[in-house]
Amino acid sequence: MAGKSPKGSIPRSFIEDLLARADIVQVINQRVPLKKAGSTYKACCPFHDEKTPSFNVNPQKQFYHCFGCGASGDAIKFLTEYDGLTFVEAVETLAAMNGMEVPREKLSPKEAKQQQATRDLYDVMHSVTKFYRQQLKSHPASEEAKQYLKQRGLTSDIAKTFVIGFAPPGWDSLVSGLKADNTLKKQLVETGMLVQKDDGKTYDRFRHRIMFPIRDGRGRVVAFGGRVLTPEDQPKYLNSPETPIFHKTYTLYGLYEMRQSRENPDHILVVEGYMDVVALAQFGIRNAVATLGTAITAEHLDILFRQVNEVVFCFDGDEAGKKAAWKALELALPNMVGTRSVRFLFLDQGEDPDSTVRKEGVDGFNARVKQSMTLSDFLFKGLIGRLGLPLTSAEGQQQLIALAKPYITSAPDAMPDLLTKILSDYVEMPVWRLGQVMGIRVSSTAKTSAKRSEKPVSLKATSVVLKLIRLLLARPSWGGVFSEALIADLKRSDNAEYRFLAQLVQVLQANNYVPEAVTAWLGEAPRERVLKQVHGIEIQNDDTFIENEFKAIVLRIGTELQKERDRKALTEKLMGKND
Repeated sequence: MAGKSPKGSIPRSFIEDLLARADIVQVINQRVPLKKAGSTYKACCPFHDEKTPSFNVNPQKQFYHCFGCGASGDAIKFLTEYDGLTFVEAVETLAAMNGMEVPREKLSPKEAKQQQATRDLYDVMHSVTKFYRQQLKSHPASEEAKQYLKQRGLTSDIAKTFVIGFAPPGWDSLVSGLKADNTLKKQLVETGMLVQKDDGKTYDRFRHRIMFPIRDGRGRVVAFGGRVLTPEDQPKYLNSPETPIFHKTYTLYGLYEMRQSRENPDHILVVEGYMDVVALAQFGIRNAVATLGTAITAEHLDILFRQVNEVVFCFDGDEAGKKAAWKALELALPNMVGTRSVRFLFLDQGEDPDSTVRKEGVDGFNARVKQSMTLSDFLFKGLIGRLGLPLTSAEGQQQLIALAKPYITSAPDAMPDLLTKILSDYVEMPVWRLGQVMGIRVSSTAKTSAKRSEKPVSLKATSVVLKLIRLLLARPSWGGVFSEALIADLKRSDNAEYRFLAQLVQVLQANNYVPEAVTAWLGEAPRERVLKQVHGIEIQNDDTFIENEFKAIVLRIGTELQKERDRKALTEKLMGKND
């Protein structure tokens, strides 16, 4: 939603006429490929994840309905839900597709003037876009810009898709290039393309920069982002200011282009800059968007969750990146309803999505996305990192409960129960009691689950996990080889011993690799048996030997996990074929 729609109500008779003329099959098929099925059309529903098509489009009734999630409506409703448009924007889009002009009722002269003024601003931005595009092709100073784009590996097709242009050096390129009169100058100031000084004189906001048009849900250019070509020019990235047609809190760079790709992704990747979006698109990753000089907002999340059920935030791995990710978590948690999920991907220090995908390839980058941290994992890892005392101490556990409580109580649906269950594993307290301490009601299902988890734990005498735990107690620093991705795989494993190992490693890492912390954790119910088993294992007094033994066990576990993933993938594939 880049700007307010023109005022004046749309006659109901026109809407009825529009729906009668429109072909809902054509509207939907342009966005979601449909297959003929008798007198109707089918597809996998774009509004929820499914393998068997349950989304039906009826051309006779001009109506769609999903038997899986219940989504239904006419062509206008589909455009509001799928394209994220307002009702008026959806009507205008559908009318344009059918060559119809939208009439307005009861427009006062003032409202009619305002409506025309808004349209004029969109026309101005269209002219500016064409100007910058032409400058990239023909301006003598554009060679530097072309060279930069070439070095970044961007093809002419991608530059065309994102309508990338060039703002030439100079203070009045727009005014002279567009032959602007006073009216146009005023409009260029209103759209943020010109800056007006106190004395009334104007100058170009964007100079000697590569220009990235920012489009709204209907594809109209509402703003620009510009990147410098020389390091001495600052700031490196410059965005348009807020204007009557551009509001940062409602706008995501790349969202329109993603919709136009018609790839119907199962998740959207939120990156930090428009160059990241363009670079990923160059590699065929067309589901990335970026905020525009602002942190993620509730409005952004609402727009994203209209498109997909899963949002993956991609940040730099430095402190600034983690801080931005935490803000995103705080905003996302109260919105985690139904099938929604949020994940967090942290890139290596000094890397961005562009450099990462170039180094690791599309498959490598997608693997990182797949292994990214869930919201709950990131939440508890972040909270544990804030503790001033060891997690194994009563005081440390009490701190964690106090820190976690506001997050758990802000979560909707079943999330409070699920987060409380995770917290209970960390603080070694029954779920029902933890609910009492925090003053929240815990469902009977969570209580039953907690009771099951309190059964005594023991490992097989021949278990490699048992031997690995003994080695970790002897050489606790080796626990650092367990990456977040490996721990996540262990936690997802069907093997209960691997899931137990994941818990133990998390305790070790959370307590700065102090072996006594693990020993204390193992000594508590319901794990006392494991501690006795571990003490009964002897190890060689040879560092090289036990290090090789440790590596061999980790490698073996990694191989087993890979086999398990392959087996699950094959099962899912076969089940998909049977659907």
